[in-house]
Amino acid sequence: MMKRLQSMKRRLRRDEMCGEAMTKIGNKLARWFALIACVSLSVGAQVSRAQSVSELPEQQKPAPTRSSVANYFDPANGLTADDAVARALAENGELAALRQEVEAARALVAQASARANPKLDVRGAQQIGGTDNSVMIEGMLPLELGGRRAARVAVAERELEMRELALADRERVLAAEVREKFGAALAEILKLGFNEELLLNSQRGYKLVMARVLEGRTPPLEQNMALVEVNRLRSMRETQEGKVEVALLELRNLIGMQPDEPVKLRGDFSNLIDGVPPVAELTTQALRERADLKVARAAEALAAARIEAARIAGRPDAEVRAGYQLMRNSFPVNGINDAGALQPVASTFNFLTFGVTLDLPVRNKNQGALAAATADAEAAQRRREFAELTAKREVAAAYARYERAGRAMEIYRVGVRAQAEQNLTVVKQTYELGARTLLDYITEQRRYVELEGDYINALLETYQARVEIERAAAAPELIKR
Repeated sequence: MMKRLQSMKRRLRRDEMCGEAMTKIGNKLARWFALIACVSLSVGAQVSRAQSVSELPEQQKPAPTRSSVANYFDPANGLTADDAVARALAENGELAALRQEVEAARALVAQASARANPKLDVRGAQQIGGTDNSVMIEGMLPLELGGRRAARVAVAERELEMRELALADRERVLAAEVREKFGAALAEILKLGFNEELLLNSQRGYKLVMARVLEGRTPPLEQNMALVEVNRLRSMRETQEGKVEVALLELRNLIGMQPDEPVKLRGDFSNLIDGVPPVAELTTQALRERADLKVARAAEALAAARIEAARIAGRPDAEVRAGYQLMRNSFPVNGINDAGALQPVASTFNFLTFGVTLDLPVRNKNQGALAAATADAEAAQRRREFAELTAKREVAAAYARYERAGRAMEIYRVGVRAQAEQNLTVVKQTYELGARTLLDYITEQRRYVELEGDYINALLETYQARVEIERAAAAPELIKR
């Protein structure tokens, strides 16, 4: 503090010396040389606190601005939101897993439709210590009475339907997520472009301030203030570019791209406030088209199929049997054969066997499974009702969000942006004329930066609210195949 006070005293003393010199010199040429001498004295006394670019350390000098928007945005060949959705539907790993689950369910339907396999029973018997023996071959065929096979197929088909609808619902949600991430990345790129443009203008302004300081028309403090503002904008630009990279990494992950795979976006936030259908029409469309509601209804159908399967499993079943048996028996006596010789009395017998095996549900009528399936059906109904209520709420909330966001965006577009830019221009002109200070201009510029960022946020909010309407109502525009 003492050093600062001493510096201020020396500066006041130099100003007094300069004033005395100016009053003593009478002609114009002498006044000019006296002014040069005063400026030289002031600059020479502040060598240790030099303010010019040539006297600043290298790390404090404003580096030339390099535009990096072209690394992330290509208005001719960039990736559009529709392209991103199409790639996500084709490359997303989670969707690929769900498609495999659908194939597994389809295979289970084929398995359920297969008829029961026949059975073959081969048995033999041998008398211990004797010669008697028998061999029996018997085939059995389950009948699956009471529609057991049809009930099994119905359950498998309902499970397949649920898997297919779950895949469609995930596609709907993923398409909305991709569009939201695309909009977020595009908004960050817009902010980056605005920051770079503002930084370029600030660097030009800094050069003008530096020239005015060297000419002695502006205090050296203003050069420091301008340099601080330039470096602050440089820092903001670096932070903003990091946000762009993070947003693009998240987008790459959703659409199935590698983190190091190059991608550039293309598009804008135009036509955000085009007319949307009334909320009643959107609600009806959501209840009719949303895949998650179809999943809930399919779960009800699955529960009903399981009830029927449990009821059929508690009914009698049967299997038919048919076979052949060969028996060889002998007796401990001898008889006379046709040649008149003695031989053991023995005989071979051939039998044809047949019969029916009945499964009689006397003790176990599958009543526990039937009760469980009935409870599952009640739960599925409750889930479906709640899902429909949730869908109505989501449509209403998305519609309200879109309406308010659109109004806020229009207020910014019509009543804020142009006025803020005009205010900044006026403050800059009055500063150049000497009626305002540099601090006034910097303050107004920061306000303008904040308002422009808020406007871009309003654009993004309106865009995402519209995407949310499409997601909640299962609009066909969400997925363009």
